[in-house]
Amino acid sequence: MATVNIFSEEFAQAAANAGLRARQDALAAGHPVVFVDECGRYVQEFPGGRRFEIRLQSGAPRDSHIQVVREITTTPV
Repeated sequence: MATVNIFSEEFAQAAANAGLRARQDALAAGHPVVFVDECGRYVQEFPGGRRFEIRLQSGAPRDSHIQVVREITTTPV
């Protein structure tokens, strides 16, 4: 049995690639995804490309646990 080193750069890259594939697959299947972006914000992205900064409210019912803070727009440079 091969030994896996979870502290290796190879493992980190494989994990990052798996996460990106899962995100792409979910969006392609029509599901929104939630992630933490490079600025540390919780972001909900929808299949059409719209992104929103969100807050997660613990203890809230399933359908109302996401509070939208604002839409994230990209400004062309």
